[in-house]
Amino acid sequence: MPAATHDARFDTQDEEYTLPSMEALLAGTLALMTGYAQSARDCPHRALMARKLVSNLLYLSAHPQLSPPMQIMVANLRTRWQLELENTAEAAAAQRRPTPLWHPIPTSVQ
Repeated sequence: MPAATHDARFDTQDEEYTLPSMEALLAGTLALMTGYAQSARDCPHRALMARKLVSNLLYLSAHPQLSPPMQIMVANLRTRWQLELENTAEAAAAQRRPTPLWHPIPTSVQ
């Protein structure tokens, strides 16, 4: 039985992986979707995650390494996430209240 050869590409430490650009972008997008799903509705970063998801999905929908059917599916996902982004932004704007200041605003500057 021949000895197994060691392939350094599959060594992982602290979840560090070497992926082709399209796969890395897809993995990052899935991680963002997980973070978005697990975040609270009032999380201040929720709209930023949705905005980055829309951006990633837009890039993926035109990526040359994806098949045309996959590009169409990703473009449909982008449309759904765009609606989610708009709904999240509207909800955040409706709940936005001015934060109290620790110090009063001076009436004049010297």
